[in-house]
Order: sequence, then structure tokens, then C-alpha cells
Amino acid sequence: MVDTFREELLGTDDLPERIARCAEPLRDEPAFDPAQIDRLANKIVLPGDMRLDHPVLERVVRVGLAHIETTFQGNHPKYGTGGYAGEEHDTFPPTIIAAVDALTLWGHTERAEELFAYWLQNFVRPDGTIDYYGPSLSEYGQLLTTARRLMERGGHAAWLRQHERPLRRLAGHLVELARGEGQPALLVGVPEADERKKPATYFHNNAWVVRGLDDWAYLVDSRLHRSDEAESLRRTARELRRTLLEAVEDAWPKDPEYWWLRPTLEEAPRPESITATRLGSYTNYRYWPELLSSGILPHEWMERLVSARLTGGGQFCGTTRFADHLDDWPLADWLEGLWHLGRFDDFRLCLWGHVTYHQAEGHLTAYEQVTFPPGRKVADYCLPCQLVAVRAAAKLTVRD
Repeated sequence: MVDTFREELLGTDDLPERIARCAEPLRDEPAFDPAQIDRLANKIVLPGDMRLDHPVLERVVRVGLAHIETTFQGNHPKYGTGGYAGEEHDTFPPTIIAAVDALTLWGHTERAEELFAYWLQNFVRPDGTIDYYGPSLSEYGQLLTTARRLMERGGHAAWLRQHERPLRRLAGHLVELARGEGQPALLVGVPEADERKKPATYFHNNAWVVRGLDDWAYLVDSRLHRSDEAESLRRTARELRRTLLEAVEDAWPKDPEYWWLRPTLEEAPRPESITATRLGSYTNYRYWPELLSSGILPHEWMERLVSARLTGGGQFCGTTRFADHLDDWPLADWLEGLWHLGRFDDFRLCLWGHVTYHQAEGHLTAYEQVTFPPGRKVADYCLPCQLVAVRAAAKLTVRD
């Protein structure tokens, strides 16, 4: 029920070396020719005023950014290789969300603009829905936040004006779902592509609808100068947030030692451990991390959510447990939450655990799912998992 090595690793100066001694590393075949990846990685220009606090992290960042170019086909997105190379996976929103975040964090804003523009123009339908077989409501909000991140990290005003329409359609779709014919109510929807046949009132979905509408309202106000429209968006987000927090409080038993927070407004049984049921595993690997990263929970509730993962059997060396293996592609959301809380030792543990046990030794390929050590891939390479450490490492830079 606890992360076996966590206590002995937290706060250590030689964390990368010590965590590597805890178990056998992950070993498997690369997704792409390592020589090709190395050539691309060595050509990547990183911001000259940013230094990483460990040399291995620079290679992790370079290799990760190189994988964007080998995974995308020009501007066209691909989720991964092998079973994930099929066209049905191309429009999975987390691929573009992760790519734009990673590129803009490391100064490659123009490439991010190209990729995001292509995605918005080709995969947002006229009614504001996403052209994918199982988009979660949280992904709609994250796409709107992606637009704000892009603009705050050097995106051009002309880019936003040119691609405002599909973003506005995404926001409009969420507002229509939230308001219906009256006051905002919590949204019912798909939580995750694999669970698309189980729509319900998921807390993480609604949290990211709130965050996304708030971030889009910021751009509408500050960059597009439509204050009335922005205030209407903010009002919807505020009312939805209030309703959501009331629902979470009602769903969470008052006993602070009770670790289970069900992911839905609807009743859901507490598993013996977080990975003992399918719902528990999905809650641990995606629903809780996205609820945490949304930033809409009060600080003390965020801390309680972290404690729930740590005492409910949700973690191994900082990586995410899912059923009888590890699944880390949404770990960037958990890391975002840890950083926001100031839990920097746990942040480093999760980051280095991911690099050590979720990226293959040597070539650093990140598979979507891997076994417990000795690690082997369970599911094929996917780009969002490759970019977890790239996105997190940007927080550990030292500016000259």
C-alpha cells in the first residue's frame, strides 16, 4: 500500500544514482533508430540561458524533443508506434497537448504553432466536438489551456487571430453542455478513451472544463479584447467550480485517514487497494492526476489527494501503478500538481522514477505501459509518455 523506497529516497542529494540501485532497469527495443534520434537530438537548440541540474536530464530532454519529429508525420500527429500507429489514434488530444507544452517550454514556439494550427484546423468539427473516437471532457479544457500556454510562451498575436475560430468552438461546446437551458450543472461525459462506454459525472472532467474556460476567458479578454464574452465565460466557470467543489466535499468521507475519493458524482465502491479494480486503476493513473493538475481544488484537498495515492497502493518509485504493471503517460499531470504544492522532493522522486523505470536503459524510449522491474514493455511506445520528463525537467532549470 506504500511506495517501498520512497522514505529512503526523499531529499537525497544523489537521488538519480540511489534510485537506480533499487531495482533492475527497463530494457527493451527502441521505437526508432537510436542513431537517428541521437542525430536529431544533438541538433536541437535549447535556450542558452537555461541549464539543467543533472546532465542526464539534458539528454532526456533532447531525446524527447527529437521523438516529436520522428513520431509526427510532418505536421500530422501520431500517438506512437506498433499498435498505436493506426490512424484511429492520430487525433488523440493528449498527443498535441503534450507536444505543444514540451516545445514551448524549451523555446520551440514556432514549431508548436505549426503543429497546433494543423490540429485545430483539421480535428475540431464545426459543432465544437473533437474528431476522435473517445475524447474526454477534460481534454477539451486542456486544449484551451494549451492555447494560453502557447501565447504566454511567445506565441504570436497573428496566430491566435487566425486560429481563434476552432478554439472558440471548443469553448462554446463546453458552455452549451454546462448550461443547457439553465444554470450550469456538472457535465456528464466520457472520462478516457478506453472507458468511453462508461460516461458519468467525473470530477476530473469538470475540473478541467473549469480550468479550460478560465484560461480561454483570459485570452479572449487580454488578447482578443472582448471583455463581455470573457466575463460570461468566467461566470460559467465560477458557477461550475462552486458546484464541483460542493460535490467533491459531499463525496469524500470526512475521516482524513480514508484515502478513497471516488472519481464520480455517482456512487462507486471503495477498492481494497487503488489498483484492485479497473475503476481504481483508472482513477489512480488518470482521474486523480488530472483532478490534481487542474489547480481548482483547495490546497488541503490537493494534499489529501497526494496522501491517498501514497497510502492506497498507487505508486512504485514514484511511477504510477495500474493493475499489475506501471502506466505513466499521464504522470505529467501528477508532477504538475506536486510542483504546485511545493512537494519538490516528491516531484524529483516521480521524475527520476519515470526516467529510470519507465524509459528504457540506453536509448530512453518511453513505452505507454511497462512491467514492474525487471522492466519490459507491456504496451508500445507513445509520445505523451516520452514527453513526461521533458515537460517536468523544465521546472528544474537554472537560469544563467
